[in-house]
Amino acid sequence: MSTPSMAAQHDITAAPRDIDLTHARWRKSSYSGGANDCVEIAELGALVAVRDSKDVGRQPLSFSLRAMRALVKGVTDGTSGQRHARL
Repeated sequence: MSTPSMAAQHDITAAPRDIDLTHARWRKSSYSGGANDCVEIAELGALVAVRDSKDVGRQPLSFSLRAMRALVKGVTDGTSGQRHARL
């Protein structure tokens, strides 16, 4: 009898270079207070791109929309430090 893998799916990657980010609508949390030391996100259909607001020229990371929702839910619920078998 096999046990399910506890490893999370790897759906976090560097944003593919062929994604056009020139018209991406980047936004950051209203809690940032206008400071330029936070992360910004842009929704791109099934992906969410994340970049460092201090280094916007650097290639952003991309997350599946599912992974981003799970992250936000985990932070909101206070469960983001727990390991889950599935997202």
